[in-house]
Amino acid sequence: MTKLLPPLAAHHSVAIIGAGIAGLACGQVLASSGASVTLFDKARGPGGRLSSKRRPGAALDLGAQAFSVRDADFQHAVDEWLAADCIAAWPTRTYQASSRGWQAHDDGQKRYTGAPRMSALTRHMANSLTAMPNAELHTGTPIVALEHSPAGWRLVDADGTHYGPYGQIVISAPPPQAHALIQPWDDALAAVCVTREQRACWAGWAIFDGPLPLIPGVTPSWQMARLDHPMLNIVSRNQTKPGRETQPESVSLLAQLDWSEAQLEQPAEWVAEQLLTAFKRTSPTAATFPKLIETGAHRWRYAQPATPCKYDYLYSANGLALCGDSFRGGRVEDAWLSGHRLGEALIGRSVR
Repeated sequence: MTKLLPPLAAHHSVAIIGAGIAGLACGQVLASSGASVTLFDKARGPGGRLSSKRRPGAALDLGAQAFSVRDADFQHAVDEWLAADCIAAWPTRTYQASSRGWQAHDDGQKRYTGAPRMSALTRHMANSLTAMPNAELHTGTPIVALEHSPAGWRLVDADGTHYGPYGQIVISAPPPQAHALIQPWDDALAAVCVTREQRACWAGWAIFDGPLPLIPGVTPSWQMARLDHPMLNIVSRNQTKPGRETQPESVSLLAQLDWSEAQLEQPAEWVAEQLLTAFKRTSPTAATFPKLIETGAHRWRYAQPATPCKYDYLYSANGLALCGDSFRGGRVEDAWLSGHRLGEALIGRSVR
């Protein structure tokens, strides 16, 4: 939206529900302006879909595998993250693959990943934010309801604990989750949440006791492949990422969205088996795969928006606001821009 509300006063208190990259980006702008910012996330740590799974001896990225840059503002943030060593360039050796063969693929777009794992980026953002005296983060705190009084907004968690009051509430959670909080208070924003349909995605993973066998014509150190397969979309080799060179062969297996939604309620063990089988069917050396140590799968019920949105964010005069990649295009950059630009709008800064 382009019309700005009166800017937040320096002492204004803001609660942000969701400590993924959008919520953290919004919080950084607000806290830097002097507002008092409190973030809440239901997970054990910040990250959202930039989270990583830690297993004995291996770290696996199960959401975004890498991200690119198109916007100048986002480039400034990426430059800061590079200087902080929480991200690094990756991948540089990618392929297109199918049962018909593998071909090297370079679209000319530079990409980055978290170092030593994707969650390092959002942890860096969270640490930078909470280092400010006017910002704090509550993890493991699912917010289930909002309450409003003349004193402002209060948040209620799953244990019945109340937080607040706050003058502004920002919700960066996916629209179906935001809807449950907003519906009693704002018909217009609730209606938008209903229209922002989200796509689901299964993410599998596998750890092996040795390296994958060489594929004829493919560099042994290949890092990521996009697959022409009805089940499987992306295969990513986690041990090729910066800072993970000593961990065992470990792949992330991101499913196609249509297949994910058709199998949404299947057990994770079955999904992992199907995705690993699909990967083997695209490899001409599957018969000599190393011994499987461990496998599993994670379901992202709200992985990305089904359609683009004409707004980067939304807010209303009653102190409620929405941001996140669901209001752009589902990329890491989209999430950061949505939160960053909402923060700018709330402090009265000109927003493009």
